[in-house]
Amino acid sequence: MDYLQESYPVSGTRACGLLHLAVSSYYYQPRGHREETPLREALRRHAAVRRRWGYRRLTVLLRRDGFTDNHKRIHRLYRAEGLQVRQRRRRKQRLARGTVQPPVPVQPNERWSLDFVHDRLVNGRTLRMLTIVDDYTRECLWIEADTSLSGPRVTRVLDCVTELRGRPTSLLTDNGPEFAGLALERWTHERQVQHRFIAPGKPSQNAYIESFNGKLRDECLNEHEFLHLHHARDLIETFRDDYNHYRPHSSLGGLTPAEFAARKIAPGPPWGPLGPDQPSTCSPHHQTPTSSNPPRLSLKALQSRGAGHVQCRMSSQNGTRLIQRIKV
Repeated sequence: MDYLQESYPVSGTRACGLLHLAVSSYYYQPRGHREETPLREALRRHAAVRRRWGYRRLTVLLRRDGFTDNHKRIHRLYRAEGLQVRQRRRRKQRLARGTVQPPVPVQPNERWSLDFVHDRLVNGRTLRMLTIVDDYTRECLWIEADTSLSGPRVTRVLDCVTELRGRPTSLLTDNGPEFAGLALERWTHERQVQHRFIAPGKPSQNAYIESFNGKLRDECLNEHEFLHLHHARDLIETFRDDYNHYRPHSSLGGLTPAEFAARKIAPGPPWGPLGPDQPSTCSPHHQTPTSSNPPRLSLKALQSRGAGHVQCRMSSQNGTRLIQRIKV
């Protein structure tokens, strides 16, 4: 460049063109290395708490902390710190051919997915969990944990969740005996809720609940040892609350399910689709709300459960009062 400009009357831009050199590269001035220690410390701190999160979800947490670094820098530091998550791979299965996928929901409460997850306590007793997910908002509405869960127990849990959230349009389940039994059939018929079953041996047709169950097992069940039933319920409920209100969801644009639901669910009457004239299934003394003090049900079920019981709470403007302890 210097030789061309000294020997010939050409400008710097013309000289760069003759040498096939980008003008920005010629005039570029190095800025020096940026201090990365605060970013590394924040990345290690979040990764120590969220051991099963990859760099993309950790990037969302760093954005909340005020870091504006490019995702490529975060990925480089993530690998440099040795924070990569080892994937637990399963055996490949054959692709399902000729199966019809259920339609994608377009509004809250349009479809709830139900499924069971199994684990064990330290003493070897079986631990069963009933998970309920809203397929549109991705919220985990309930996780019922016990040593055994029957069909009537499933309907009582649905009654309590319906009291808090409103009635769903449809349910999507597999063909297990708890879902295919007479108790859930009667429950859906009396409340005019459509019940759809996936094809036998095709869990991919219930992809939303299967995805949540995978996160539940990877981030909660595989990370803890449950000393007893109450200990398991406390840890599982803590995970459910964290999943709904803190964990960013990639398919929701980095929002949490609670944030996404708050934008989509308009405030309405606390009785939901049941109507104000029908008696509540969770409240022993149902009162029609007045316009001066309308109670509002919380979407977050605060579960304080003993063995063989389910307990709900309803939030009102005057405070928080218990609805009822339902013996199961």
